[in-house]
Amino acid sequence: MSTYSKNEILEEIQDMGNFYKRKVVNYRGKTSDSKDYYTEVVAEWILKNIYLFDYIKPITREKSYKVDSHDGIIKNEESKREEEKIAVKLFDLSQNKGKVFDIIGKIIDYQTPLKDIQTDKAGKIDLLAYNKKEKTLRILELKRPDSKETMLRCVLEAYTYLKIVNKTKLLKDFELPEDTTIKACPLVFFDGKQYQEMQQKRENLKDLIKKLGIEVIYLEEKDGEYSIKNRLYNNGGGNVKY
Repeated sequence: MSTYSKNEILEEIQDMGNFYKRKVVNYRGKTSDSKDYYTEVVAEWILKNIYLFDYIKPITREKSYKVDSHDGIIKNEESKREEEKIAVKLFDLSQNKGKVFDIIGKIIDYQTPLKDIQTDKAGKIDLLAYNKKEKTLRILELKRPDSKETMLRCVLEAYTYLKIVNKTKLLKDFELPEDTTIKACPLVFFDGKQYQEMQQKRENLKDLIKKLGIEVIYLEEKDGEYSIKNRLYNNGGGNVKY
């Protein structure tokens, strides 16, 4: 794998609306000169320029965010889109089998569209989960168990969707209370690459997570059963809950 200098990493940084798609956000390893994690260099820059997120333009979808055809049935078992298949399974567990997950509550949708018109630059929300007791709606950015995407990428993608979506209309379309709290949350597998990152000394990443109000959720699968783990990460001297 090629190595890059700190300045080369910084030169790739631009455009916050599509920033999470930048290759530099997914670099693993350390810089050739300062020996910092690549993502720590990027996270440090974001922290210094965090106001740029305010320039992300929301997209108001004219059609409903709620898609009636979402029924929890995997249409193509041969599909290699593992994240989509896991998302459908989690939705099916909640909607058709009545499962209420710890922390996040019930999954109420998957592949929620953000685009209004075809040319809009926006993806789809992997999962929406609503905790009725907390009155909290979570935008979940799901990653497959073997995903090699960095935690920084997961954090930025989830937060970008939070900035893009018309929150008032989203709540209305799903018939949720107007005073519902909406959070952006990476949903990654316990013991996966992203979890492992959170056990390392990555102060800029963890500071960014805190500043953006991100909530990291860990998913575990055992014998075909899915569950949510406690939101803990190691901070170089003990477990910190957030």
